[in-house]
Amino acid sequence: MTEEEIKTTPIWNDYEKARQYCSMINMFTDTDRNYRMTYGNQWEGLRSGNIEPVQYNIIDTIVSYKVSQINQNLWALNFSSENFESKRFRKAAEKVCKMLNKKASQVWEKDMLDYKVTVMSEDSAITSEGLIYATYDKEQQQPKNEILNKNDVFYGDENNPNIQAQPYILIRQRLPLSDVQKLVSEDKAKNIAVDQDTYDLAGDSAKLEKDDKVTVITKMWKEDGKVWFSKSTSTVIIKEKTPSGLKLYPLAHMLWREKKGSARGESEVKYLIPNQLEINKTLMRYLLSIKNISYPQKVVNEEAVSNPEAINRIGATIKVHGANATDVSKVVSTTTPASVGYDVYKSIQDLISITRDLRSASEMATGNVNPEDASGRAILAVQQASTQPLGRQAMALKTCIEDLGRIWIDMWTTYTDNFLTLEEEVTDEQSGEKYIQLKKVPRSVLDKLKATVKLDVTPVSAFDRYARELTLENLLKAGYFNVENLGAFKRYVESLPDNSSTPKQDLEMIIDDMEQEQRKIAQINVQAQLMQQRASQFLDAGPEGQAEQLIKASQVESAV
Repeated sequence: MTEEEIKTTPIWNDYEKARQYCSMINMFTDTDRNYRMTYGNQWEGLRSGNIEPVQYNIIDTIVSYKVSQINQNLWALNFSSENFESKRFRKAAEKVCKMLNKKASQVWEKDMLDYKVTVMSEDSAITSEGLIYATYDKEQQQPKNEILNKNDVFYGDENNPNIQAQPYILIRQRLPLSDVQKLVSEDKAKNIAVDQDTYDLAGDSAKLEKDDKVTVITKMWKEDGKVWFSKSTSTVIIKEKTPSGLKLYPLAHMLWREKKGSARGESEVKYLIPNQLEINKTLMRYLLSIKNISYPQKVVNEEAVSNPEAINRIGATIKVHGANATDVSKVVSTTTPASVGYDVYKSIQDLISITRDLRSASEMATGNVNPEDASGRAILAVQQASTQPLGRQAMALKTCIEDLGRIWIDMWTTYTDNFLTLEEEVTDEQSGEKYIQLKKVPRSVLDKLKATVKLDVTPVSAFDRYARELTLENLLKAGYFNVENLGAFKRYVESLPDNSSTPKQDLEMIIDDMEQEQRKIAQINVQAQLMQQRASQFLDAGPEGQAEQLIKASQVESAV
């Protein structure tokens, strides 16, 4: 191997530069510490001898509560057309968007995005940044989404939180050596060696590996508005400069809280750690004080007792020298337990409660309401009020998912060779039954389509369902589901805001069914009137006229 061959690649040089910056801002150490503190390893490095350290883990409680609050609803991606260049194409575009919505729903379900979004938002709360990386399966014609660790992504501009404005992005992977060697020629494969480059991976467990692995860096950048990429180890280029055709970096992130001048944001955990450590230390001091002075201690005169080991055995005989029953207290005695001041315990409780209050995770904020004492709407109002301090995080999560939807539509448009196969819901004109048929949408239509992404939120909590069911029950009792009250029912539904807790979309579907039923009844009535008229005409025509009508009817049937 020559000196030129062992030089590091340009991509690796960018990686080392980015890693040095992240080390300088303590990103790697902060990430590991935040994970340890959240998951309960809060006494890392403590030498306590035989004393078992205890703790009140308020960090995990606060993180779990906040993450669950912003993920208490289901998410649904919806694409809508904004193509105003052609009115004729607008109708076709809306139809394609409807089929893309169904496709997106299937991808969301198949790729378990509800779970992945929760994991991503939990990473954001703990480390400040959660990331989703999308690749594309051409055979299935659908995106595949992967959760990335914050420590494995490096930005060309670490001061800009806008991913799409980055000059380049580096993504680190730890892959088995044998798999990486298969990606290159035999000559290059000999130059790829195992490395132990794990010290700055996220989490303590990630630093221990069972198999031989090597670090692979993927670099993405934009030229003329399109994304290019290349892959490299420290010394070997695995994939040369390659165009992806995408307009967007296939990476979306959620910042728990934006931090001025930082692409990484700020976490929920970092500034909880000092309070958490003080709670644990105060708790340990309190328990050690109880252990040392709050329990009676035995005092024994070993010179007067011949078998001192019997003192700790229940029912044993204690043998003493030269002492009568009245002098036993002088030989064996116990200390009087002292009491520990209540102020210590109260200071622990105050520190916990005040910390939770300042982080908007108090008892009241969690919406502790007795369901038996309040209606579904009242409980829902309390819960919604408790989530208001998390409005910024909920908006950040919503924006991240919308960014992911834009990446999906970019992939479908870019990677469709000829046709994108979508499912279309069709209604049979005769039977009225609905069925699904596959439809091939040409790539030219996808190229012409200008789609925006909108995120729908579906309430799914127990009290949300209770409020919806109660609303539907009241409408049923009021008779609004009768066809006679259809007009008033439509006016009521039209007046509801789109974000109402009342299920407006469900009610609109009910109205459509009622109108369809109304049309069927009207058609049946019209047909009945025609048949009645024909019957009356037949009876009034007399024998000759009736015979003539029968002949005409038979001629029509034979012609058919």
